[in-house]
Amino acid sequence: MNKKIAVIGAGNVGATTAQRLFEKNYSEIALIDIAEGLAEGKALDILQSGPILGLDNNIIGSTNYNITKDSDIVVITSGVARKPGMSRDDLLKINMNIVSEVTEKSLNQSPDALIIVVTNPLDAMAMKAYQVSGKKPNEVFGMAGVLDSARFTTFISKSENISVNSISANVLGGHGDTMVPLLNNSSIGGKSLNNSIEPNKLKSLVQRTKDGGAEIVNLLKTGSAFYAPSASIVKMVDAICSDSKTILPTTAYLSGEYGINDLYFGVSAKLGKSGIEEIIEYDLSEREKNDLIQSAEAVKETVDAMKKLS
Repeated sequence: MNKKIAVIGAGNVGATTAQRLFEKNYSEIALIDIAEGLAEGKALDILQSGPILGLDNNIIGSTNYNITKDSDIVVITSGVARKPGMSRDDLLKINMNIVSEVTEKSLNQSPDALIIVVTNPLDAMAMKAYQVSGKKPNEVFGMAGVLDSARFTTFISKSENISVNSISANVLGGHGDTMVPLLNNSSIGGKSLNNSIEPNKLKSLVQRTKDGGAEIVNLLKTGSAFYAPSASIVKMVDAICSDSKTILPTTAYLSGEYGINDLYFGVSAKLGKSGIEEIIEYDLSEREKNDLIQSAEAVKETVDAMKKLS
């Protein structure tokens, strides 16, 4: 596809995203990392898979943002994971500074690019990128819901022995343990989950989805998930670059939807060449409405903490 994608951060998520984009045959991928040689080495390794896969597209890595010039989309994966002894505010301040810097540097080279934020805490970092960028809210958004919905779908599929292709799972809310899986708006073969799965089993599947990231972190011991996150990023990139108008769970800026204002938050949105083209609002139960407001309040606490650290 004749599109240029810049991936900022050549760690596991960024590098795997770059690999998947290369294998999708995007014409040019630029991979950036602050660590000398890291992005260059990974990009060269990916490039050398081209002859094996029959691909003539290009990928290049650097510490210099010049290689990202005229990108159509910028994917921000840069950031640090929380380390032992590091407070929540320490992590927040480090990552908000990183996101601010890479957003500015990226847009200096590609002022018309759309921005997909992946760095955690996701909702707050999407807000920071939006504030720094000066772009329209529909041009800056985050990847979280695609991943959360994929995890929910996976657990349902394995529990019920049903193909993932027969399951529609919708997850709204902040990216974390306050996310809100929509049980009436999620289905197996068109039949709502509430009417398809025994309540206690469904409750355990919801909880496992909320704990999905932590489960992988605990298993890996060092590091966090990157295969499913990178696939989720590429799904969003594909929807935008193909202008497919696909509805996907997206961290989007809300201006009154679901009664929430001036906040980046997980909702379903139609993605196309201009970014977010429409936010989809579902009819929610009273419990889902309350859970969603609680999730929004948790996200707002993080955003407010970020303001104090600025």
